[in-house]
Amino acid sequence: MKTLRKMWAAINRHMTLLRLLFVFSVLLYVIHEVGRDIQQISGQEVAETFSQQTPTSLLLMLVVGFIAVTPMLNYDFNIVKFLPGKFKKGYVIRSGWTVNTFTNIAGFGGLLGASLRANFYSKGATRKQILFAISKIALFLVTGLSLLCWIALFQIFVLHIGGVFARYWIWMVGGALYFPTVMLVTHFTDSEFFNDLTLKRQLSLMAGSSFEWLFCALFFIFIGALMGVKVDFAAVLPMFAVASVAGVVSMIPGGLGSFDTFMLTGLGFIGVGKADALVWLLFYRIFYYILPFLVGVLFFIQDTGSKINHAFEGLPMQLFQRIAHVFLTVFLWFSGVMIILVSTFPHLQEYNKVYGALYGYVVYFANQAINIIMGFLLIGLARGVNSRVKRAFWPTTVVLIMAALNTMWKDPSIKMSVFLVLVLAALWLSHKEFYREHFEYSWGAMLFDGISFVGIFVTYIIVGVYNTPNYQRMHHVPRAALFPTERVWLSGLIAIAIALVVLAIVYWYMHNGKSTIFKVPFDEGRVAHVIDTYGGNEVSHLAYLRDKLLYFYTVDDEDKMFFMYQKKADRLIVMGEPVGDQQYRDAAIDNFMDVADKEGYSIVFYEIDEDLTMSLHEKGYDFFKFGEEGFVNLPSFSMQGKKRKSDRNLMSKFDRVGITFEELKPPFDADTLHELRVISDEWLDGQNESGFSLGFFDDYYLDQSSIYVMRSAEGKILAFTTNMPTHSGISSIDLMRYGKNAPSGTMDVMFIHLLQHNAEAGFEDFNMGMAPLSNVGVSRFSFIEERIAHLIYEYGYRFYGFQGLRNYKEKYVTSWHGKYIAYRRRNSLVFTMLQITMVVNAKRVTNKKEKRLLIFHAKS
Repeated sequence: MKTLRKMWAAINRHMTLLRLLFVFSVLLYVIHEVGRDIQQISGQEVAETFSQQTPTSLLLMLVVGFIAVTPMLNYDFNIVKFLPGKFKKGYVIRSGWTVNTFTNIAGFGGLLGASLRANFYSKGATRKQILFAISKIALFLVTGLSLLCWIALFQIFVLHIGGVFARYWIWMVGGALYFPTVMLVTHFTDSEFFNDLTLKRQLSLMAGSSFEWLFCALFFIFIGALMGVKVDFAAVLPMFAVASVAGVVSMIPGGLGSFDTFMLTGLGFIGVGKADALVWLLFYRIFYYILPFLVGVLFFIQDTGSKINHAFEGLPMQLFQRIAHVFLTVFLWFSGVMIILVSTFPHLQEYNKVYGALYGYVVYFANQAINIIMGFLLIGLARGVNSRVKRAFWPTTVVLIMAALNTMWKDPSIKMSVFLVLVLAALWLSHKEFYREHFEYSWGAMLFDGISFVGIFVTYIIVGVYNTPNYQRMHHVPRAALFPTERVWLSGLIAIAIALVVLAIVYWYMHNGKSTIFKVPFDEGRVAHVIDTYGGNEVSHLAYLRDKLLYFYTVDDEDKMFFMYQKKADRLIVMGEPVGDQQYRDAAIDNFMDVADKEGYSIVFYEIDEDLTMSLHEKGYDFFKFGEEGFVNLPSFSMQGKKRKSDRNLMSKFDRVGITFEELKPPFDADTLHELRVISDEWLDGQNESGFSLGFFDDYYLDQSSIYVMRSAEGKILAFTTNMPTHSGISSIDLMRYGKNAPSGTMDVMFIHLLQHNAEAGFEDFNMGMAPLSNVGVSRFSFIEERIAHLIYEYGYRFYGFQGLRNYKEKYVTSWHGKYIAYRRRNSLVFTMLQITMVVNAKRVTNKKEKRLLIFHAKS
C-alpha cells in the first residue's frame, strides 16, 4: 500500500510532463496516420471535388456553420449567473463567441477558455468566485458528447445502424459513462462547490452541451449532403461520436489530427472515397472552426481595443477614426479622379504603368457616361466626408456599396475584395467623425475644386478636338486619347454637364442640414442686460450698430456673455473680446467653438488683446499681430509746456472766434439728427461707409449715447464725434466727422476738449483706437504670410482712405498696446485676411432702413 502511495505521489509531481508526453505521442501517431492517408489521395481528385461546389452550397455551409456554433453561447449565459457582475446580452454574446471559437481552435485542455472567461467576466468578482464558476461550466462541456455516445450505442446495438463501427465500442462506452458520473458527483457530493449548482442550472448546461454536440454532428452530415456524397448518413453519427471522443482524449487543440484520422478511416469503412472524405473534413474545419474563429478574433480585437482605448482616455480610437477618415477621403477623391481620367482617356491604363497599377484599386460603374457622373459625385462626397458632414455619410455608404457590388460583379478578385472590405471598414470606423450639421465651402476648397473641374472640362474638350477627323488627318493622336466614336465623346460631354448639376445638388443637400442654433431677432434688452450687469469693453457699444450677428452664452437661462461676429464663407469673424461676465470667458469660447464647428464654421477673432490671444493659442489657434491700440493717460495729460504751445495757440484762436465744445445727451430730435447727417454726408463726400469695427451714421446707433459737437458762434454744428461707452473706466469715441465750413484744426481742438472733459469726469485712460498694421510684417525676417497679409490689409485700407492714423494719434498717445488676429491653425492666413478686409470694408448705404439681425442663442 505504501508503495502505491509513493507511486501516486511521483505521478502527481510529474503530471505536467506526463501530459506533454501523452500529447506528443498522440501527435506522432496522428502525423503518421494522416501522412499515410494523404499519400493515397490524388490532389487532382481533391481539386475537382472542391470545384464542383456551387456558390449556393458554400453560402449554405457558411450560414449553417455559424448557426451550429451558437449553442455554445449557453455556457457563457450560465457562467455570468454564478458571478456577481452585471453583463449586457450583447457583451456576453461577443465574449462567448470569442471564447468558444478560440477554444475550438486552440483549447489546450480548457486552459485557454478558462483564461479568456476570467478576462471577460472578472468584473466585481473574487478570484475564488471566478475559479468556481469556470470549473462548474467545465464539468458540463462534454456531457452533450456523452449523450451523443449513448445515441451511437443505441444505433449500433439496438437499431443495427453503423454496425461496422462496433469495434470502437470501448470509445463510445467510455464517453457515455461521463454523463452519469457527472450527475452522481454533483448530486451526492456534499461540498460548497456545488451549493449554487441547482437542478435548473444543471439541466440548462446539459441542454446547451447536448445542442452543441448535436448541432456539430448534424452540420458535419449536412456538409456531406450538400456535397452529394452517396452514403448512409445515419451511419456517420456513431463514427462522429467516436472521433470526437478521440479528439477530446488526445487533448490536442480542436482535436486537430486525431479527430480527422478517425473520421478519414471511419468514412472509408462506409464507402466514402478518400478525396471526398478529405474535402468533407476541410469544409467542416473551414466553416465550423476557421471562419467563426476569425469573427471571434474581430470581437477579441474590439474588446481589447476598447480596454486599451479606455486606459488611454479614448486617444487610440480617435487616432484610428482619424486615419480611417483620411483614408476614406483620399480614396473617394482618388477614385473620382481616376474614373474621370479613364473616361477622358479610354486607353490610358494600357500606356501608363503607374496609372495601370493604381487603377486596380478603383471602383467603377456601368459605362462611360455613368462613370463620369459617379466620378464627379465621388469627388463631391469626398469634399463632404473631408468636412465631416453628417449628410455625407449615408450617400457615401450607398454609393460605395453600389460601386463595390458592381466592381466585384464585373471583375471578381481576392485582392479587390480585401481592398473593398478595408474601404467599407474605414467608412464604418470613421462614422463618428461625421458630426457637422451642414457643409460650408471654404475658399481654399472652392479654389481647388474650381481649378480641378475647369481643368477636367478643358482637357475633355481638347481630347474631343483630337478625335475630330480633320485633326487626325493632320496630326498624330495617341491611342490613349482616342474614343471609339465621336458619339461616345459627345455622350461623355453631356455626362459632364449632368455631373455638374448632380454635384451642385449634392453640395446643396449637404449645406442644408438641420441647424442646431435657435434664431431670434435682435433683442436690445438682452444686449443691455449683459453690458449693464457685467460691464462692457472697448467694442461692446458696436453691438448697437446691428450690422453684426450676436451669439449669447447663457447659464441657467441667464445671458452671461455675447460675441459679435459676421459670416464670410466658412469663417465667423468675431469683433473683439467677448462681452460680459469674464469668469465664463473660456467656457463661453469653448461653447461657441463647439456650436460653430458643428455648423461647419471656423472662428476668427479680430482685434483682441494679448491675454485672449495666448488663451486661444492653447485651444489650437495661431495668431498674427494686427496693429496697436493707443491710450492717453488722462491724469498726466496737460496743456502746459513747450510741446503743447501750438495746441494752446490753436485753442485761443477758436475761443476768439466763439467756437465752443458741447456734449449732447440722447434722445436726439429729428432736427439735430438731420444737422448731423448733413455734416456726415459732407465728410463722406459721396463715398459709402464702412462698418464692423467702426461705427457708421445710423439714427438708432447715434441715439444710444451722448454726442460731442463743436458749434460756431452762430450755434451751428461744425463737427461732431460720438461717445463710445466702455463701462470699464476707459473713455473712447467712435464717429468723428466735420463739415465743409469747419475751420482748419477743428478736430485737434475737439480732441483736446475730449481729453480735458473725460479727465474732469474721472476717467483714467482715453482709448484713441487702432493703428492697423503698425510695425507688422515689415521686417525681411517676417513670415511670408504675414508680409502678404500686411499688403492685403494695407492696400485694402488705402483704397477706402484710412491712412496716417498712427502719425496723427502719436501726438496724444502715451502708450500702445498690441492687438491680434487669432485664427485656427490649419486655416490660411492670406484667405483669412482677405475675408476680414472684405467684412471691415463692406459698403454701407448711409440712408438704409433699419436692418434686422439674427441673434444666435445657445445654452451651456
